[in-house]
Amino acid sequence: MRRIKDNALSLTFLALFVLALGGQAVAGTFQYNDEELSSGGEPVSVLDYVTSSTFAVDVAENWQSEYLQFLLFIVLTVWLVQRGSPESKEPGEEGAESDRQQLVGPYAKADSPAWARAKGVRLWLFSNSLGLVMGAVFVGSWLAQSVAGLAAFNSDRLADLRDPVSWGGYLGSPEFWNRSLQNWQSELLAVLSMVVLSIYLRQRGSPESKPVGASHAATGVEG
Repeated sequence: MRRIKDNALSLTFLALFVLALGGQAVAGTFQYNDEELSSGGEPVSVLDYVTSSTFAVDVAENWQSEYLQFLLFIVLTVWLVQRGSPESKEPGEEGAESDRQQLVGPYAKADSPAWARAKGVRLWLFSNSLGLVMGAVFVGSWLAQSVAGLAAFNSDRLADLRDPVSWGGYLGSPEFWNRSLQNWQSELLAVLSMVVLSIYLRQRGSPESKPVGASHAATGVEG
C-alpha cells in the first residue's frame, strides 16, 4: 500500500490513459463501422480496427503533439522567463545554471545519480536526458503518424479510384498538416494558459500553483 501511495499520481494517470485509449478504440470502431455500412462496406472487429492505419494515425497524431508541447516547454523554460508564473524561473536566472546549483561533478551529493559525477559526453547526456527523450518520442510518433497517415490516406484515394501518393507527397499535403497543426495549436494554447493563468489564479495545495497568499509578481514559487 505504501508503494501505491508513493506512486499514486503516475498510477492514476496510467489507469486513466488505458481507459481513455480503450474508450477511443471502442468508439472509433463504432464510428468506422457506421461509415463503412453507409458506404456499402463491411464492419470490422475492435481488434481489426486497433491494428488499422486509421486508428494508428489518430493515436500517433495526438501523441506527437503532446510530446512536442512538453519538449518545447522543457527546453524554452531554460532560457525564457515569465514574471509571476510558478512555471518559470525568476527573471535573471535564465540559462543552464552553474555546476554547484545543479549538483554535478564535485558538487554531487551522496545520493546523486552516478552520471551526475561523470564528465564529458555522459554528463551532457544525463544533463539533457529529459529533453532528449521527449524529443525522441516526438520524432518517433511524428514518423508513425506520417506512415500510418499515408496508409490511411492512400486507402481512401484508392477507394475513390485515385492514384496513391508517395510518403514525401503526403508530408506536403494539406491532410497531413491539417492533422498536425490542429493538435499543435491546442497544446500550445494549453501551455500558454497554464503559464499565464497561474500568475493570477490559485489552486490550494497544488505544486502547479503558487500559495494562495503569494503575490501575483512572485515567480517560480510553488504551493
